[in-house]
Amino acid sequence: MMLLESNVPRILIADDEAPARARLRDLLDECREKFPLAIVDEARNGREALEVVNREKVDIVLLDIRMPEIDGIEAARHIAGMKEPPAIIFTTAFDSYAIKAFEVNAIDYLLKPIRIERLLLALGKTRAAPPVSREALDAASNQPRRHLSVHERGKIILVPLPEVLYLRAELKYVTVRTVEREYLVEESLTRLEEEFADSFVRVHRNCLVARAAISGFERNAEESESGWAVVIKGTNEKLPVSRRQHSVVKQFR
Repeated sequence: MMLLESNVPRILIADDEAPARARLRDLLDECREKFPLAIVDEARNGREALEVVNREKVDIVLLDIRMPEIDGIEAARHIAGMKEPPAIIFTTAFDSYAIKAFEVNAIDYLLKPIRIERLLLALGKTRAAPPVSREALDAASNQPRRHLSVHERGKIILVPLPEVLYLRAELKYVTVRTVEREYLVEESLTRLEEEFADSFVRVHRNCLVARAAISGFERNAEESESGWAVVIKGTNEKLPVSRRQHSVVKQFR
């Protein structure tokens, strides 16, 4: 393995098709004279891309949109939450929705087959442009994430949505509860409710519960203003239901 130069942008190639990765490698080699660079690694899907970003210093990610397991857009939404995220340039054969959304939200992309002139232009823009924001990626996405990303000690931990029992707001953080443990994410409970409306239901102004995690409801007059508490599957926890959300009890009875 060749040594990577420390003073040049370090690039990760993420694409599920080997010929596409090889094509990008060749194009990047041609770019070196005008844009010195180092290729850090390659990834075949969004999950592998996140593993590389956890393991290596990466300055630029060339990220295919359509990939298995975790697609490029979801991977980018997780990466954007990092303290110092790499620049992201999407690549796509053709995705009319994504292209329109990217243009509206000023997100850079390369349309395949990629030409060296366009690649050089995109690489050059990363020198001055700030990293793409999570807000811009959220606005450009047309589907909810399949994972929540927890940022701990500079690493990205993925929490699959089906494992989340409830989300509870506490000050500026949201507690993500699974059977095994709790995580903290710096996200808005209201935004999470909008994104995952099909999977979670609000039981209190500070709490969303996964529909699949509701075991039932119990009378709990002392601790709940509505007199009801929701029982969470797989735990001994009972969360208060607010008076305003009392209709939830009727939905599940």
